[in-house]
This record gives sequence, structure tokens and C-alpha cells, in this order.
Amino acid sequence: MSLVKYEILDKVARLNSFTKAAEILGLTQSAISHAISSLEKDYGFALVHRNKHGVTLTDEGVIMLTAIRNVLHAEEMLKQEAAKIIGVTKGKVRIGTFSSISTKMMPKIIQLMDRQYPGIEIELREGDYFEIEQWLKEGEIDCGFLNKTHTKQTQFTPLLQDELFCIVSSKSTLFNKESVDLNEIETEPFILTTYNGPNDVLAIFERYRINPTIRFKLFDEKGVISMVEHNLGITILPQLVIDQLPKNVRKLKIKQESFRTIGLATKLQMSPAAEKFVEVLMHWLSTNEIVHKV
Repeated sequence: MSLVKYEILDKVARLNSFTKAAEILGLTQSAISHAISSLEKDYGFALVHRNKHGVTLTDEGVIMLTAIRNVLHAEEMLKQEAAKIIGVTKGKVRIGTFSSISTKMMPKIIQLMDRQYPGIEIELREGDYFEIEQWLKEGEIDCGFLNKTHTKQTQFTPLLQDELFCIVSSKSTLFNKESVDLNEIETEPFILTTYNGPNDVLAIFERYRINPTIRFKLFDEKGVISMVEHNLGITILPQLVIDQLPKNVRKLKIKQESFRTIGLATKLQMSPAAEKFVEVLMHWLSTNEIVHKV
């Protein structure tokens, strides 16, 4: 019964709602409330705050949830190891990803996983670098795509180099150039893609001591490209996020070495299902020229 309570607390924490957790788990809201209250009684302190805006964890609840997720992960590992012994590959792999990986890589990799290992369920969770690393540290995912990692609790494997390009409109003084020097970027308004975690473009600026005039900061790359299309500035974007550009917009190679490294961060002890995902991912990368491999 404790594992069921743990799963309930985990789901409530993810959704910040008793009602949504009950719907997904196929339980009544009173059953969810009873399970949480039972855990709180067992531990002797409150795990959640209940208010009109939803449910949030107490400080003690946050601490306990990390340990509880470790227990749930260990239980999933046991199931997968047992299935492995009898020759059946099954289980769940929870993967942290970001938009360009979700668009360019994951559909084909999931197709391969479905074909080769139909017993493995893939769960995707999309966020930025910071969120993905936090999810991995807190046990919410099994592996995640990152540009680097800051914790010794995970193993980071570089996978590919995604070249950065300068994106300009026809009104830019750089439009007719074949390539651009980063120093030239200082002469025009710059639109920065911003997110939590290490910013690849800012890292390039710091490396080459470039001080751009940042006019706007946006999270969505499509919004950034739209700003460039309307002649509001220039930007730098990685190849994986550049699809079809508007007619009055083009990409320019950057003379200085400019790329982001994308890798996969995994738990130090991976489940059999996660190991199969990594195998399929690495094989797919070895046979596809999506970008430069590390």
C-alpha cells in the first residue's frame, strides 16, 4: 500500500492538484486526500499545502518526495530486471527534451523503439536546460538532453554539435554577406533567445568578448524569427531550430567557431528500459547525418 501512496503523492506534486491526480490515476478525490493524509500521519508532519489555488508541497514534502521518487525508481528497476531475466524487455523511460530535439529526433527514435521494444513505454517531458537537469536530479525523469551538466549524480555523453548561424533580414546591412564576423553583430539590434540554464549564444559572446545591443529577449524561437522578419533586429540560432525561413530572411555562417553541444544526461544507474533507449538513440545517430556528431 505504501507504494500506491508514494505514486499518489508523486502525481499530486507533478499536477499540483488532487482533482487532476484523481482523474489520471482513476481514483476518487477522497481516495487521493485519504492517501496523502495517511502518509502525513505516518511521518508526523504535513506534506502538502491545500488552498483555493491548488496544492503545493511543504518544505518537508519536497525533501520526502525526492526520497519517495528514489523508491519508485528502484521499484521500476526491479520490475524491469525481472522482465529482463525471463527475456522480456518492458518498462517505462521518462525523457526530458526541448523543442528542437522533440521535432527533429524524437519522432523517428520513438518509432524505432516501438518497433524493436513494444513493451517499453516512452514518456516525454519538454522544458529548458535548467528544468531538465532539475527533473533529473529530483528523479522525475530517467535521462534528458542537455548542453552540459553540473551535477556528479549524472553521466553526460556528448552526442552532436549543432552549428550556430546568424539570422538576418533583407533590411540588415549584413544580408548580402556570405559569412559574418561576430564583431559585426555589435552594429545592429540583437534579439536573444532566452531560457533558464546555460545560454549557448551568450557563451559564444563571452568567449569572443562580444557586446551586442540586445533589444528583445524571447523564449520562443519562432517569435525571434518573426522579429527578424519584421526588421526589428538580427539573431543567432542553432541549425536544428531553423526550418523554412521567411522570404526576406536568410542565415549566414559565422566566421568564428560557433556551435552548441547537445548531449544526453543519464542516471548513474540506468534501468534496462533506459539502456535500450540509449542503444537505439546511439545507433540512430550513427546512421543519420542530422548534424555534426561529437
